[in-house]
Amino acid sequence: MNPVTATILQRLAGNGGFVSGGDLCGELRISRSAVWKHIAALRKAGYAIVAVSGKGYRLERLTGDPVQEEVAPLLDTASFGRNFISLASTDSTNLRARALARDGAAEGTVVVADSQTGGRGRMRRAWVSPAGVNLYCSIVLRPPVPSVRVPEIPLVAAAAIHEAVAAECPDLAAFIKWPNDIIVAGRKLCGILCEMESEPDCTHFVVVGFGLNVNLDPAPEELREIATSIAIATGRSASRARLLAAVLNRFERLYLDWRERDDLSFILPYLEAHAWLKGRELKIEQFSKVLTGLEAGLSPQGHLLLRTADGSILPVSSGEAHLLPVNHETRPA
Repeated sequence: MNPVTATILQRLAGNGGFVSGGDLCGELRISRSAVWKHIAALRKAGYAIVAVSGKGYRLERLTGDPVQEEVAPLLDTASFGRNFISLASTDSTNLRARALARDGAAEGTVVVADSQTGGRGRMRRAWVSPAGVNLYCSIVLRPPVPSVRVPEIPLVAAAAIHEAVAAECPDLAAFIKWPNDIIVAGRKLCGILCEMESEPDCTHFVVVGFGLNVNLDPAPEELREIATSIAIATGRSASRARLLAAVLNRFERLYLDWRERDDLSFILPYLEAHAWLKGRELKIEQFSKVLTGLEAGLSPQGHLLLRTADGSILPVSSGEAHLLPVNHETRPA
């Protein structure tokens, strides 16, 4: 968005009433015809703006798009989202954020795209990223912790996203699926992908990327059995700007708490209260093997605790979890 157009939008959004064209001319040192051109550009972008002779302009409705002009006024963060890069399209917000991090981008830098051509999930899977409907966002972190603790971050992010979705859509029954998904009615609502660059004793940076299905409706035919969206689940559209701000506000708070702790103990009760896998018979697929057993909670390090057939507890640090039909004859005690 043109900087002058963005300034006019911020002025209208912050006022709540009418803003005179003369005031905008004086503040921005532009002509009335120039103001009108910027107003026309905002209307073309989807902003509902009324003009009344003698009163000026009034913003009636925002678009809900995840752009800085709509997200920034909703933030109560110190760093998350304060450096905000908004792209119409990119290959992958994680790739963009990693490049920025290598060039020294500050912690809390956010990269948001309206669409992705090469969106990625875990296990090298593609992430379908159509324009105009969902949230595709990556955040640069520089945690001053040993690299061994970085695998805890996806669960911190999952808790923040779950809190945000619950606050913005209180009638939506969402769950956290270890290690990095948000699930609604057995289908994926959100996926999280964390990538880091580090040395054994030093974490240079971590990029936390997430794709949250918001107003996608319907889902692509090939994904309808495994994916959902807020619009599909509730029958209503949601503001992507409000959701993004809610995620950033909550994520910064939880992340700063996590940095001051030794592990995930402080959010384990929340993660377990909203766990999709809780008490279920599971199959865990790893690159080289498959594990089966009964979910028995989470460790303070974020490992899934799996009760195996012999009754022992096995901590699982990574893998793809799948539900198995309950077999009461073989279920571990």
